[in-house]
Amino acid sequence: MNASTEQKVCLITGATSGIGRAAARELALRGYHLILIGRSEERCLATVAELASVVPDNPVEYFLADLSSYQSIQELGAQLRSQVDHIDILVNNAGAVFMKEERSADNIEMTWALNHFGYVWLTEALLPLIEKSPCAHPRIINVSSAAHKRAWIKTLDAVFERKGLMGYFTYGETKLANLWFTFELARRLAPRIKVNALHPGFVATRFAGNNGLVGLPLSILTMIFGISPEEGAKTIVHLVDSPSVEDVTGAYFVREKEVLPSALARDEKLAHEFFELSRDFISADTR
Repeated sequence: MNASTEQKVCLITGATSGIGRAAARELALRGYHLILIGRSEERCLATVAELASVVPDNPVEYFLADLSSYQSIQELGAQLRSQVDHIDILVNNAGAVFMKEERSADNIEMTWALNHFGYVWLTEALLPLIEKSPCAHPRIINVSSAAHKRAWIKTLDAVFERKGLMGYFTYGETKLANLWFTFELARRLAPRIKVNALHPGFVATRFAGNNGLVGLPLSILTMIFGISPEEGAKTIVHLVDSPSVEDVTGAYFVREKEVLPSALARDEKLAHEFFELSRDFISADTR
């Protein structure tokens, strides 16, 4: 793949449903060369076909990966580094809430594995491609959530084993982790690479649908009261495409506006310590 410098390359995870798919559609209309990451080939093919029907000549590629697995992400990174010249924008969007106890291939609690480590491992694997971007300011965008405000991590001891009330509070903690990761990474990659985070809103998607009957009440609430995926994708698209944020880094956005996250999310010392802990974390059984 040899994309021109005029057509920016944007990689989106969780791009086959919900706000990821809605963002991909809008960015295709705006002329971005899209690389979609998904777990299901059937859904990837369906998404590519949909985008081709909207913008027939716009390049769209897909790669398969389990973003809760360290090994799968390393294999994906190797594939991309061998087939892609550079990446201008990385959107870490894939995530879920796990209401019941599940473990990843690396024996990490699944909410932490997908929502946090997936971001960390993929960003690390793709950083060489992002650094090759011809753009003045390549961008890394992390989808967090207002759920970070209900997280209260006072100590980092055994933080990756926390479960809370049926996974509900663990989800909030992983969204706080997304912000700590964003703000610390922004400091480390400054001044060239810009790193920002966002809350997409309470979106009517398949959220919590992976939990069967346990997640049914939350799924029903999102479908009744949630905004559309297209509305939820607006802030992602804004952070990808808007010239107004070209020089902004280490910020948190809601409804396309920069806002302050919780005081805990702004704790630079904890963000630094958590960043180092995440990088050094090794599962007892793998890696």
